[in-house]
Amino acid sequence: MNRREFVKNSSITAAAATVLPGSSLFAATVADKVKVAMIGVGLRGQNHLNLLLKRADVDLVAICDVDEKMLASAKAMIAKSGKPMPKIFTGDDYAWKKMLATKGLQSVVISTPWEWHKEMIIKSMEAGLKYVASEVMIGTTLQDHWDVVQAAEKHEAHVMMLENVCYRRDVMAVLNMVRQGVFGEILHLQGGYQHDLRAIKFNDGTSGVGAEFGDKGFSEAKWRTNHSVHRNGDLYPTHGIGPVAHCVNINRGNKFLKLNSFATKSRGLHNYIVKHGGENHPNAKVNFRLGDIVTTTIDCANGETIILQHDTNLPRPYSLGFRVQGTNGIWMDLNRSIHIEGVSKPHQWDNQDKWLEKYDHPLWKKYGNDAEGAGHGGMDFFVIHAFIEAAKRNEPTPLDVYDAAAWSAITPLSEQSIEMGNETIDFPDFTSGKWMSRKPIFALNDDY
Repeated sequence: MNRREFVKNSSITAAAATVLPGSSLFAATVADKVKVAMIGVGLRGQNHLNLLLKRADVDLVAICDVDEKMLASAKAMIAKSGKPMPKIFTGDDYAWKKMLATKGLQSVVISTPWEWHKEMIIKSMEAGLKYVASEVMIGTTLQDHWDVVQAAEKHEAHVMMLENVCYRRDVMAVLNMVRQGVFGEILHLQGGYQHDLRAIKFNDGTSGVGAEFGDKGFSEAKWRTNHSVHRNGDLYPTHGIGPVAHCVNINRGNKFLKLNSFATKSRGLHNYIVKHGGENHPNAKVNFRLGDIVTTTIDCANGETIILQHDTNLPRPYSLGFRVQGTNGIWMDLNRSIHIEGVSKPHQWDNQDKWLEKYDHPLWKKYGNDAEGAGHGGMDFFVIHAFIEAAKRNEPTPLDVYDAAAWSAITPLSEQSIEMGNETIDFPDFTSGKWMSRKPIFALNDDY
């Protein structure tokens, strides 16, 4: 981009900065309560429900689910909390549309299968809700992501992806180190979703181990496994990309430029079915498109590179494989180590603990006790807390619709690259040029 184009786009950006609600950044008052609805109260939805019920600043108005067993469990949780029972919507797959017509709703938390998210997010905004939280992907096709972004701009609403790993304690301490220049200038980052999900993808709700999915599956096995049948790409990039995107200010002074992806052959899911269901099990004939390991490389406008890996079909311990590397040093979560030139011994790793304690993020220092007992080591508390606090103050969410689109769109883009013979493809700019003047806000507020 030449200087004339930059100046032109910058002026457009300044004008466009008002498209999403920003004038409320310095809101004079804070609401006492936020009226919240929930679409989906399955296992993940109940994690969020538990946290919402503990908050005195949340008025749970309505919940919706088609699974009577999950609804019964959610209702029991609400009754035990002592909070008033919200309106219950169920009966068919579109009961959530009736729920969105409930008067007084301000926000909604969506915890449903991915293929429903785009429609639910957009319909929520069309119903007048200004705060929409998605767990987590906001669409399945590239067009889905553009549709959500454009709807958020049109309705001046906030769409927040509930990407909890952005709030993991070590991740936030490392972000604090990055912002203080401890690693020097950041050059390369890695992350991923490296988690053996075979027992989740094949689960009939009885033994927890089996070969069933789809209609005979339980919870995520009902829907998530089908994505492995029909799609080949990085199906869950957000755990890895979210935290490292903050380290290099993506959408806020930096952007993803190009992407390419490679996938191995598919063996893990078939072998698991044969092991637990036998060679004659009907699902042993299923052809899974998803490669067992998908590797994606991303090039950034400011010269950094990022590698993501999706690895959910093989036996392995859990790891997100984070690596943050700069001109002065490196952090790797797999070996829990940090090396800083001039401080660490040459060619030797330091245990990360002393570094992470020194640079513990202020939000964890402030809310660490409140986060105790919350899911995933406490980080679930922070992501719900941030969403509710933003809604109470009528302020932008710290993870916004442009973040959600850029992170979630890696899935269809990786599918496209693999389908085209691993071709490197351009990464769309969902901010339409606003990335050049937008400033970082994540985890810079004293309260959330």
